[in-house]
Parts: sequence; C-alpha cells; structure tokens
Amino acid sequence: MSLALVTMSHSPLLEYADPPAQVKDAVQGAFSAARTFVRAYDPTLVVSFAPDHYNGFFYDLMPPFCIGYEAVGVGDYGTTAGPLNVPAERAAELAQWVAERDLDVAVSRRMEVDHGAVQPLEILFDGIDTVPVVPVFVNGVAKPFVTMRRVRKLGEAIGGYLAQLRDERVLLIGSGGLSHDPPVPQWATADESARAMLLNGRHPTAAARDARQQRVIDTAKAFAAGTAPIQDLNPDWDRALMATLASGDLTPADAMTPDQMAEDAGNSAHEVRTWLAAFAALGAAGPYEVTHSFYRPIKEYIAGFGVMTARTVAG
Repeated sequence: MSLALVTMSHSPLLEYADPPAQVKDAVQGAFSAARTFVRAYDPTLVVSFAPDHYNGFFYDLMPPFCIGYEAVGVGDYGTTAGPLNVPAERAAELAQWVAERDLDVAVSRRMEVDHGAVQPLEILFDGIDTVPVVPVFVNGVAKPFVTMRRVRKLGEAIGGYLAQLRDERVLLIGSGGLSHDPPVPQWATADESARAMLLNGRHPTAAARDARQQRVIDTAKAFAAGTAPIQDLNPDWDRALMATLASGDLTPADAMTPDQMAEDAGNSAHEVRTWLAAFAALGAAGPYEVTHSFYRPIKEYIAGFGVMTARTVAG
C-alpha cells in the first residue's frame, strides 16, 4: 500500500481574473505537473481535505471536522454541481476508526461542498465523480478554531487508517490557502444581513450568489490595482510553512495560533489546516519525499498560490 499527496491553493477567481500571461502559464504548468503525477500514481481512492466558504457549513452548526458519507457540489463560481463519487462504507469505516482514536469528528450523509473541494477534483481528474473520494471538511473560516496540533492529530489518525488498506492506492488532497484575506464576513463585524448568511445561507438564489461572487471578483481587481482594503499576501510565511511540510517534521506547526496566523497571513490563511492534515496523513504511513513544489504570490487570485506533490518512500 502506498500514499501520495497533492496540496494546492484553490481560487474561485481562476476563471474570473486575468493575471499576466507568464503568471497564468506558471500556474497552469504547476497544475499540469500535478496531473502528470496523479496519472502516474493512478489512485483508486482519494481522501480530500477541504474547507468551506459558507456554502455548505454555517454557524447554525459549525464542526471543526466532518467526514462525508455522501457529498454534492453546490456549483459556486462555475464549478460542477452534483454528486461526488463517495464510497459510503469506506467513509463510515474511516469515521469509526478516527472516533476510536479519541478524535471527535462530525459526519454527514449529505455534505454540501463548494469550490474548495470541487476545484482540485476538476483540475486533477477532469470531473468530480471520476474517482472514489471521501471528503473531509476542515474548518478554515469560522471561529473558534481548534489547535493546529489537533489538526495534525486528525491527519495522523486518518493516515493510520489508510496505511492498513493493502488493496488501495490512496491520493490525499489538501486544498486551500496559502496567505490570503478575501472579503469573507467575520461574525464579530458583520451586519445583520451578513450574519443571516453566516448563520444559514444555504441554497441562495442565483441573484444572491452572483452578487456575493461579484464582490469577491471586484475585490480581486482592486487588490491587484493596490486599492483593496484587505491584508497583503505574505510570501515569507507561505514559503516557511511549505518548508516545514516538506521536512517531514510537522510538530513546529503546533505552535501556530489562530490569532497570529490571521495577523501574519490573513483571515483565510486558516485554510492551510487542510495542508497540514494531508501531510500528517501522508507521514503516518511512513517517510515521504516532495516530488514537486510551486509557489507564487498572485494578487489577481488573492492568494499566495502553491502546489506540492509528494509520496511515501520505502524505508
């Protein structure tokens, strides 16, 4: 049994922003390298660690982690709407395994996922139902946040389960980050309308979704022009985190606190929890090596944009 990994930034702006041609070409080159890696590995199962952006999970009930027994894409930002190919029995086995290791994880028999989970599947597999995938939601947007140590322990527990599946080639996906501070409402400062969306904004009208998405698109244009009132990207922070993940020793991430993460890298930098969980799962199966690493700060995408591939190596 082997494990492989792709961690990647996602951006709802991939089809809505126009960075310089060399930047766009560099991102597409990183995606191409990841696709080549995945095709060569030929996974039989994917475990996807992804956040949500108040499209599937809301403050009426916000778990730190959730394993989906079924999942459906909501179709935001032009991503594919419809069901993912989730092996329910495998997902249930995973949830039971994690629970028996003293980690409290919610489960969903109809998880709704947005571009954070869907975009990597589209990029890597040309669809959201072409390969069996177990979706693992990791809260990266809504306070309170659990410790990074807890995220690492979740990944290790999931990796322990996957490591004993002798008949599977498992690909881990970590989707999100890196440093970025898009215009996502914060409960403490949101007005009444925004709080209503944060509490339960499920299944908005097409007009409401378009208006919400347009605010992000407009902010990205202003950010690229240097006029948006959002926090700047932090390439040094991004590269340091990627170096920690590549090192194989993930314990330094335990010291990262939510407040400091937001101060250093923006309110949505918490999405890197998906990267940490994915690398921790990989490391639970044994030593690993990073086979490809890409990074570029891209204001047009409001993201420190990174892509990494890795796989376990023989001891």
